[in-house]
Amino acid sequence: MTGLAIESSPAAVAEEASLAALLRCCVREVAGPRGQVWHAEPYVLLRVADTLLRARTYGGLALRFAGTPEWLEHGSWQPLSADRLVRLVEAELGGAGRDMSGSGSVSVSGSVSVSVSGPRSGSGSGSGEVNGEFAAQVGASRDAIEALLSARQDTPPPADPWLASEQGLVFGHPFHPSPKARDGAGWLRYAPEAHTSFPLRLLGVRDDVLAGAGDTGPLDRLGTAPRGYTLLPAHPWQLDLLAAELAVPLADGRLIDLGHGARMAVPTSSVRTVYEPGIDRCLKFSLDVRITNCVRKNSWYELAGAVELTRRLGPVFEALTARFPGTRWLPEPGYRSADLGTRLLEGLGVIVRASPWSVCHPGVTPLLSGALAVPGDLPAEPLRWWRAYVEHVALPVLDAYLTHGVVLEPHLQNVLVGVDATGLPVEAIFRDMEGTKLVAGRHDLSGVPERVAEALTYDPAGGWDRVVYCLMVNHLAEIAASLAGPGPMRELWAAAREVLAGYAGSMGWPQPLSDLLAGAPLPAKANLSVRWSRSADRAAGYVPVANPLAVLS
Repeated sequence: MTGLAIESSPAAVAEEASLAALLRCCVREVAGPRGQVWHAEPYVLLRVADTLLRARTYGGLALRFAGTPEWLEHGSWQPLSADRLVRLVEAELGGAGRDMSGSGSVSVSGSVSVSVSGPRSGSGSGSGEVNGEFAAQVGASRDAIEALLSARQDTPPPADPWLASEQGLVFGHPFHPSPKARDGAGWLRYAPEAHTSFPLRLLGVRDDVLAGAGDTGPLDRLGTAPRGYTLLPAHPWQLDLLAAELAVPLADGRLIDLGHGARMAVPTSSVRTVYEPGIDRCLKFSLDVRITNCVRKNSWYELAGAVELTRRLGPVFEALTARFPGTRWLPEPGYRSADLGTRLLEGLGVIVRASPWSVCHPGVTPLLSGALAVPGDLPAEPLRWWRAYVEHVALPVLDAYLTHGVVLEPHLQNVLVGVDATGLPVEAIFRDMEGTKLVAGRHDLSGVPERVAEALTYDPAGGWDRVVYCLMVNHLAEIAASLAGPGPMRELWAAAREVLAGYAGSMGWPQPLSDLLAGAPLPAKANLSVRWSRSADRAAGYVPVANPLAVLS
């Protein structure tokens, strides 16, 4: 998502990507809230730890860089490295903090703006904490990008265009300080970005310790379990990570190892979710490793919550599809695991998910939105393509919240766009029940276990923030930047506003949507701050950024 020169060496591209990601975070979360960002054509200038930095930018809210960012040393501009920027961030955030009082915003590169009122709840900037892990995490992310780029040179992408798009996110989240940081050894073997595939491991779970809910029948077609046992597929990396905990149940017969599956499973963009072509299902596994911000596991309440949400969302998506015919979703109708204590219940839990090919109409090709946000070939009619994109992605997301009290999480990895033979968006496919929530007070959750119900809900304000951040900041801003390149973006955002205003009018101009169209600042997730404070990802706060619709209202 950075316009990087892929023809350069893997090390050089990895350095450029790492520097760009951290510098974006500094604009949004460090210098911006302190009023230390200025626009001086053709540069954006910012101050971090009393050091002046500059970079040529384009892309509006997406904040993409042209050329090498620089820092001022004794009156002379020098190339900025990721390591130097890490040291500046450590000095800035590890000190006593700065005065963050004040109000208003500073315009950066046209539609990019950052508030000087400071981060909102949970962001943690300027706390004066010391984080001894931060530099290593940034460095590990850079090393991972280099390893991925090197691996891709020797392995072709999948022939399936959807799977190729899933495996195309080499640089990760553009506003994260360590977008490709991964714990654990042996990760490259299972990395989607390296164009990998591998057979699943198959376990037999003795029926008296089988756990699960909903429809998991497709799993039984992966192999054969002996009488008294039920088949349970497992991610081979996870079995390695759980080897110590599995030793006893494997020894006493509560579990049996049935070897490897007969077919190759293909990892998708989330790393732990794979596509199993033999049963045409996606399987979401636990991985007890930190990938970017979170340890990626299926908590027990998320296993139950996926099935509960799938049951409740069926009628919601029927209504959305009736109003917006291109709307699709990927149900998660069941999960299966082993009842061997919480650690193994979660660690061996697998959620069954529909595949995008199974829900798209014939002639429609699903593509991951995150792959479309990477600069590449432009459509023949960018404005027509963009209008269709906004209509199919944004309108059902807004209607899910406003009409049905459902918070979809439409960030770039949770949405696939179905394109017709000409490449025009004609469908939008929403996935991942873990990020989908119900607005508190609008759904009867009596009878649902308390912890499951808690994980399924957002309060109305928090839910709207999540919708607007994922849709506007994480998603549409990145797609618009790729379409516009270094050119102006006003025409794109004017078209988006027209689409959104048409929907708002049909709904009687509800207040949240009216405020959005009037140019209210947008919430941007504070990834640097949550990583610096070593908080759980769910504790991440937001910083306000300029709304690209503001200049059009």
